[in-house]
Amino acid sequence: MSKSNVDQLIARMENYLECWKQFNTFMNMARTKKFTQEDESQFLEIKSVITQELELILSAIDCGPISREDVHGLIAGAPSIRYLSEMNDNALRNVENSWHKLFIGLQSLLGQLKVKQGQVEGKSLMSSLFGSRRAA
Repeated sequence: MSKSNVDQLIARMENYLECWKQFNTFMNMARTKKFTQEDESQFLEIKSVITQELELILSAIDCGPISREDVHGLIAGAPSIRYLSEMNDNALRNVENSWHKLFIGLQSLLGQLKVKQGQVEGKSLMSSLFGSRRAA
């Protein structure tokens, strides 16, 4: 994988993780039962972005422990903030646990990409150093 591909994938993963943080914010709104219709619309939009971006990420790298089914299960299990707000405490806690497991797995993938980025940069540095010595 080229340096620019790794850099682009890291940027995509960082943006993707921001969407996951927003999803968590909406879960917290559900817990406090303080949300508006605009929040509901934004929640639907975040779920759309999470689902679509997952496909782009899966097409680019092996996501290991993160499965399409797990993400889709979480998204499908949270049809609206209102639905989440009406769940009993244990059910909402299960949604939060699922979210957390996926979020940590995605953070791990981002860390692996950053390792790969360092390796690619190291190879570029080595080839430029040794390439310039051969030319001399």
